[in-house]
Amino acid sequence: MGRAVVHFEIEGRDAATLRAFYGALFDWQANVDPDNPAEYGLIDREENLDATGSGLGGAISRVPDEPSPSWNGPSRAEGYPGHVTVIVEVADVEATLRQAEALGGTRMQGPDPLFPGVQIGKFLDPERHLIGVITAQGQPPSE
Repeated sequence: MGRAVVHFEIEGRDAATLRAFYGALFDWQANVDPDNPAEYGLIDREENLDATGSGLGGAISRVPDEPSPSWNGPSRAEGYPGHVTVIVEVADVEATLRQAEALGGTRMQGPDPLFPGVQIGKFLDPERHLIGVITAQGQPPSE
């Protein structure tokens, strides 16, 4: 059985404008943490389901001024416009990043702790598409 896409992120230079755009287009309501400098606005999965109960949560945020210390890409100050990322649930973020590199991908971030017991990482596939991976809930993070 394959791994599930469990989250998406839309990151850009003007998060408020992006949230307004996607809110008007898809009726997405992003809950923004006012203390988060990246203006990370979560889009709740339960508010965006189809008739069968399927759906995916996500987030719309601002390209951060201070990216993760493990981010290997350009910064906001360098004009980085942001990206759209699908995030796939995996058992082990570090092992998946190593496997992506062995298959011709490029590690871009991580693993970084997200919250207790959960890590996140990002890589570019061989055609330079940014893909995220996150520890499966209940899985121990890699050492």
